[in-house]
Amino acid sequence: MTKRRLMLPVAVVAAAVAVMAVAAGVGTAGSNEANASYKLFLIPKFIGIPVFTLNGAGAKAAGKQLGDTVTYNGPTAASATAQVTFINTAVQQGANAIIISGNDPNAVAPALKRAMAKGVKVISYDADVAADARDLYVSPPSAKEIGYAQVEWLGSQIGYKGDIAILSAAATAANQNTWIKYMKQALKTKKYKGMNLVKVVYGDDNDTKSAQQMQALLQGYPDLAGVISPTTVGVAAAARVLQQTKNCSKVALTGLGTPNQMRSYIKAGCAKKVGLWDEFKFGYVAAYAAHNVLDGKITGKAGQKFQAGKEGVKTVGPNKTVVGVPPLVFTKANIDKFHF
Repeated sequence: MTKRRLMLPVAVVAAAVAVMAVAAGVGTAGSNEANASYKLFLIPKFIGIPVFTLNGAGAKAAGKQLGDTVTYNGPTAASATAQVTFINTAVQQGANAIIISGNDPNAVAPALKRAMAKGVKVISYDADVAADARDLYVSPPSAKEIGYAQVEWLGSQIGYKGDIAILSAAATAANQNTWIKYMKQALKTKKYKGMNLVKVVYGDDNDTKSAQQMQALLQGYPDLAGVISPTTVGVAAAARVLQQTKNCSKVALTGLGTPNQMRSYIKAGCAKKVGLWDEFKFGYVAAYAAHNVLDGKITGKAGQKFQAGKEGVKTVGPNKTVVGVPPLVFTKANIDKFHF
């Protein structure tokens, strides 16, 4: 009887400590308290373009369903240094989890590790960060699949021969570099041996710089047959330059772009085929992943599964990676079916 009476105050104290921990915000990330409400901070590479705006909207929709608070904010230009400021701010404001698309996987790692040391969970998405600076990576479709697909989209337009170029985003962007690695790998295969990669240029996900790089490619390589731009900013800028210079019928273009930004160019024949994935759903799944990590339902171990709301069950693969969304391909025949 005495033992039971002594245990009651201990339980009360433990409950009080738990309540205090939740109120404190930071440091409660590993509480494993299912169905808790959390503060999620989504930091894109930069704000102000549709792709990341959609990520934020998707994450907020997930947060509303989960009872989490989602803050979406980031730099106004692609800058790893600027992202560090937002990481630090998120921690100061009581983040339970940070969801980030890294501008540079290593440059943001120290700040993310400091956040993790304070109990904040880190989920990278879109562009990965250093593996030891995050708990989980919510990735686009297979990098190899994306890289090879873009080579095929362009090859099918130019008869699988001719000089081609790649207009990328930042030279430090992990996702861009991985896709380009697989593009180069594809170009070494027998099917694409007639396609010659003359140059890879970088527009830093800046519309003006991307357009300038496209113009320089047209001027520097008068026999250019096609361009791959695996960035939504770059592919739209490239299509605009082709249209303005009346080169749509001469130089083929493909890459990754949203249907809303590429609709007019595709209908005008300035880009016959581009692809992407549903960016709203991408942010939605990333937020669900963060919530499940915070709940302790997943730790990043391969084979673990979690329910990502209306997007169904997702499975953790190797290297603490979850494929967030399936790929989509947009052409003149189907682009009006998609609105994002």
